[in-house]
Amino acid sequence: MCRPARAAQPSGVAGRHSRPGPPGAYGRRMSSWLRTRLTGALRVPGRRTNVALLLALTLAFATGVGAVATGSARGRWVVVAHGVVAMAVILLIPWKSRVVGHGLRRARRTRWLSLALAALAVTALLAGLGHTTGLAKSVAGVRGMWLHVAAALALAPLLVWHVTARKARPRRTDLSRRVVLRAGVLAATAGGLYAAVGAVAAPRRFTGSYEEGSFDPAAMPPTIWLDDRVPTVDPGAWRLTVVDAAGARELSLHDLNSSPVTRRATLDCTSGWYAHQDWTGVGVRTLLRDVSGARSLLVRSVTGYWVRLPMSDVDDILIATAVGGAPLSPGHGFPARLVVPGRRGFWWVKWVDRIELQSTPSWWQPPFPVT
Repeated sequence: MCRPARAAQPSGVAGRHSRPGPPGAYGRRMSSWLRTRLTGALRVPGRRTNVALLLALTLAFATGVGAVATGSARGRWVVVAHGVVAMAVILLIPWKSRVVGHGLRRARRTRWLSLALAALAVTALLAGLGHTTGLAKSVAGVRGMWLHVAAALALAPLLVWHVTARKARPRRTDLSRRVVLRAGVLAATAGGLYAAVGAVAAPRRFTGSYEEGSFDPAAMPPTIWLDDRVPTVDPGAWRLTVVDAAGARELSLHDLNSSPVTRRATLDCTSGWYAHQDWTGVGVRTLLRDVSGARSLLVRSVTGYWVRLPMSDVDDILIATAVGGAPLSPGHGFPARLVVPGRRGFWWVKWVDRIELQSTPSWWQPPFPVT
């Protein structure tokens, strides 16, 4: 026997199974739910924060080394990666600050080392941002890029100690779907922040350097690598020793200036500036009589500074005795300096007194000069 059909309820009348709350209750419930979900998504355990920050700092250091080394446009991606990773470190600061707050409540004797590490990291970040934006190219007479690099080098051993003393071992759950999504959001946000900073920053070269003294050698900074000092060189007594497979010989300044050529090249210093100049001198390849068996070219300064270059660079290298139509100044390498297009400034040896072909491979040297 069929039951009679239930009469349709008028629109807007609740059924007996619905329990509508007071006005606005549904909105409050949804707001509470969203707040809970968002808080859960943003709450990152301290261990994962430490692992993420360690990975970011490691990548920042590695790409920073690459950014210092690169001198050609092909290495632009290293500089961009360094900037993006630096922004990721900044974005992780709120989470890391909570971890630090908990750690400071413990009476550890080594907490001052941890605070020193934090201070150096903040210094490196602020110096890097100051240079990138152009707001602080120098601090108390010290170039911001030098301060940035010095702080990063100083914190490296402290970071190794911190990782050893506060071990945060990775787990399988660190590669869960949620963690991967968080990492993607962090990377995307860091990339957007880097692009935003780049949009408001002053114009720079792809290496991050600012133009200074182009076609005006007197305005070009006489930067020196680490502990070198400007030597006093007697041009009459100075000789360039050239060693190749045919033997050794010495050339005077007059010999070098007998058949000069002029080339335009960009000197890009790792302290954060670059300059386009017209350099006059003699091509290294024309000074070498026999290159058989050579795998590298060793170039030495009167100060003891040296670099080793691959043979593939030899055809482009110039030993300059003048810049901008005038002899080199003592601060810029008088009587002769190296011009190496496509390489950063620490390859451009000043006060050159010896070039020597060797069978030693070009990579057999420190990544960066140590003196």
